[in-house]
Amino acid sequence: MSKNFNSVKVASAIPQVEIANCQFNAQRIEALIKQAEKKQVQIICFPELCITAYTCGDLFRQELLLDEAEKALLRLTENTADLEIISIVGMPLRCNNTLYNVAIVFQKGKMLGIVPKTDLQYDEQRWFSSENLFSFDSIITLGGKQVPFVSNQLFTLGKLNFVVAIGENFSTVSQQTDVIFNPSAVPELVGSNKRLKKRIEEQQANYVYASAGFGESTTDLVFTGNAYIAENGNIIASSERFSFDEQLIIGEINPTPKSPKGNLKTVCEKSPLGDLGVMHPFIPSEKEMNERCSEIFNIQISGLATRIKRTGVKTITIGISGGLDSTLALLVCVKTFDKLQIPRRQIIGVTMPGFGTTNQTYNNAIDLMQQLSISIREISIKDACIQHFKDINHDPNLHNFVYENAQARERTQILMDIANQTNGLVIGTGDLSELALGWATYNGDHISMYGVNAGIPKTLIRHLVRWAALSENKETQKTLLNIVETPVSPELLPARDGKISQKTENLVGPYELHDFFIYYTIRHGFRPTKIYELATQAFSTKYDNQTIKKWLSIFFRRFFNQQFKRSCLPDGPKIGSVCLSPRGSWNMPSDASSEMWLKEIENLC
Repeated sequence: MSKNFNSVKVASAIPQVEIANCQFNAQRIEALIKQAEKKQVQIICFPELCITAYTCGDLFRQELLLDEAEKALLRLTENTADLEIISIVGMPLRCNNTLYNVAIVFQKGKMLGIVPKTDLQYDEQRWFSSENLFSFDSIITLGGKQVPFVSNQLFTLGKLNFVVAIGENFSTVSQQTDVIFNPSAVPELVGSNKRLKKRIEEQQANYVYASAGFGESTTDLVFTGNAYIAENGNIIASSERFSFDEQLIIGEINPTPKSPKGNLKTVCEKSPLGDLGVMHPFIPSEKEMNERCSEIFNIQISGLATRIKRTGVKTITIGISGGLDSTLALLVCVKTFDKLQIPRRQIIGVTMPGFGTTNQTYNNAIDLMQQLSISIREISIKDACIQHFKDINHDPNLHNFVYENAQARERTQILMDIANQTNGLVIGTGDLSELALGWATYNGDHISMYGVNAGIPKTLIRHLVRWAALSENKETQKTLLNIVETPVSPELLPARDGKISQKTENLVGPYELHDFFIYYTIRHGFRPTKIYELATQAFSTKYDNQTIKKWLSIFFRRFFNQQFKRSCLPDGPKIGSVCLSPRGSWNMPSDASSEMWLKEIENLC
């Protein structure tokens, strides 16, 4: 701080982390502290749980991890003992056989205080406690030294007062303070960054925010390392979004006027995909289309890039059908490889014509792969399936589930084996709507090594591909728009007169209705009567009431009966507030009964 205490130089730091590698993480934190010290930063804030990484999951229960986290902290304080800078670092900490998510504040080798997170997210309660065992007004022993363990603790630097609020703990900040430091770990969802900035600005405070970034797990969520510094509610410095690099964001703020007394305001969450009216709740308005589509692509790219970097692979394999889902997935793969500076030729696109493949989808698949300059393999599945039908004594003229699913599984086997040949990953293409309806072959297209579309509904995918087409050359744009206009089909039944005979929406219902049902079932938990009332209003000019009732009944029947497929889904990035991952977003038993929901639908007028 300057001699007259008119300003203070602060930093928000986003280190690269490796999950459960405390020594590596502490080294990266130390390097950023020393870099900030050289730039005369006086207080530096790191993300929540950065010594272990935020996404350790049940590893937080491992004694070794907790021991190594404490050792890493002690090394960190020792190695920075000659520095004037105050550091705020997150880690898990045991106290009296209870585990807490805490921020450690230290300077010149001394721990000034420990601040526990008290407002835990639902999944965090699996590992951490917010119980008031110490009344959060205690002194504990850490590294052989007595350290204050206090919630809402007020720290001082000269005449400056500051507090540390972890995650969403804004309501705990009740003192009059000069600066709020916020170590956090908030995943990137569509629209979340805009809400975050608004929330920071509405604090009308001097505010330093640091959130978990590249290196965190992308099993289901993507963390992009947002960092912001605000002076009296005005953001004066921010990180680069969707960066794959470490970042040190520095700003100089005036600690006067004081931040307001009392609980700080929070912003009510709206739909991550925008306020879109009732008919198409997932589709951005024309005004927001460009920003939202760009965000979605960047979340998908960040998730896939992390998986590629973590596994060390240099190739990926993806099935290209000429349909919407595989097209979006391929576009994400291409953009990811471009960002990682890996040649596109190391993307292996495989088209696998079968009994139902039409010239339209086949040509679209070939044209798109050629135009995007990826490697192409064409492998017909017909002979392999015919042999398989002989092996299991199935009549190939009997076009039932055996006939259809054998083709889907043969395609998946081919993709997996090519990935093994090339030491790569199979990228899944299935979308949120298909997962909700169970419209995927178990152990067929249901399985991959990373599913980039798992958080995106079918209606939105059509818009994303159309939006992506605008940035491509004329030839690629023409192919993409042709794909957008092609009817959705698995093409598992023989074509009729060269045209698609199996149209998905004729079999399971219109995706715009199902996506509507998904949103109000998952996002709001509405009962069928409420959803039916909303749907009859929203689609009154397009579908009669009996049609809506019919597809609503099919939706709930399939949604309940197909949960077993969702219970073992591959990893894939969460995009918005609606997600069906079994690892936290949607926890539902596979044996749940749909009887009450279906009975209510039967009684609808």
